[in-house]
Amino acid sequence: MTVNSLPNLDAYWMPFTANRQFKQAPRLLARAEGMYYWTDSGRKVLDGVAGLWCVNAGHARSKIVQAIQAQAAEMDYAPPFQMGHSKAFELADRVTQLTPAGLNRVFFTNSGSEAVDTALKIALAYQRVRGQASRTRLIGRERGYHGVNFGGISVGGMVANRKMFGTLMAGVDHIRHTHDPARNAFSVGQPAHGAELADDLERLVALHDASTIAAVIVEPVAGSTGVLVPPQGYLQRLREICDRHGILLIFDEVITGFGRTGQPFAAQTFGVTPDIMTTAKGITNGCAPMGAVFVKQEIHDAFMNGPEHLIELFHGYTYSAHPLACAAGLGTLDTYADEGLLTRASELQDHFAALVHSLRDAPNVIDIRNIGLVGGIELAPRPGEPGKRAFDVFLDCYDKGVLIRTTGDTIALSPPLIIERTQIEQIVDTLRGAISRVA
Repeated sequence: MTVNSLPNLDAYWMPFTANRQFKQAPRLLARAEGMYYWTDSGRKVLDGVAGLWCVNAGHARSKIVQAIQAQAAEMDYAPPFQMGHSKAFELADRVTQLTPAGLNRVFFTNSGSEAVDTALKIALAYQRVRGQASRTRLIGRERGYHGVNFGGISVGGMVANRKMFGTLMAGVDHIRHTHDPARNAFSVGQPAHGAELADDLERLVALHDASTIAAVIVEPVAGSTGVLVPPQGYLQRLREICDRHGILLIFDEVITGFGRTGQPFAAQTFGVTPDIMTTAKGITNGCAPMGAVFVKQEIHDAFMNGPEHLIELFHGYTYSAHPLACAAGLGTLDTYADEGLLTRASELQDHFAALVHSLRDAPNVIDIRNIGLVGGIELAPRPGEPGKRAFDVFLDCYDKGVLIRTTGDTIALSPPLIIERTQIEQIVDTLRGAISRVA
């Protein structure tokens, strides 16, 4: 495709996009390989965000491509209700070998949003089947992002994602977020201050009573709200409070799963095991839509009662464990294993942190946050134009051949795990120039 052969842009209503701005100056990608995209005009762009936090093994990896091609030729679709296919069970077995101990049952979905809603439904149903039917309340966290379905935006805490859509789900409350720049600005890795912020859950227990609360859901690292890394001891404290009151703890690892923090899952990085864990994105390297919900065996087994011919959980999707997605997942796990990618971030994180934090003195930088191979550079907003400064940095970087992501006035970095040190340097050097140019 050349610039002169642009498609008609009118019909497609783009997601999470400034549609009018985009269609005046479209940014069209035509192909991808390894660490790079190429635009429709043939310009090379270094991928600093793994597509959308998902292409952890880099683009167009041969084992994944071949697995999808072979599966499409062999069997394009298999019904998931009362039927199965071998790759679904193989993927479930292999992926649960990577999860924290005890999270050994998996329910497949098609996205992170679906995984979150599935996890919430499982939590509510579990409380009912174990005789705790009064536990119907769900607790999220301010500034949390849990996808865009009604359950996810209800427990989520990003205002722009909620304000247009009515009263959302009833029986939801939120603990406070962990962003504390007054004490923790420019922390390298986990901030030192803020473990006590987990005690806000005790406030909600006192307000609602523990007997009404089914589950608490948090991201171990809050990604889409601007890379908020948990303070030291925070997740451990949250785990202790949930245990004390019989509340399920759900980790949303859609972004942090599959190597982003230096271990297969952030739960292992931080040494805290939830009762339920959601994933998506990296499970197929972004090559096919898929999500997954991991649960402890005792949660799964609580449903396995009654006559054996009856359905235990009335929930699922037409495309759950889709054959092409399962093939992509198996090819992805092979690629991760062959190249040691699920722990590679732990090898690069010090170099990454040093370079990202070298932007501390760039104009208008007010905070920098990092963990593993994920970083957030927060800029001071322009008066009366929130988000505009970071968006201008995004456009400048794209013009200079580097793809970044912004959320509000925070620049987010989450490069593929195959990134080389020189490519990290290129990203940071390009960012430094862009931040200075748009000041």
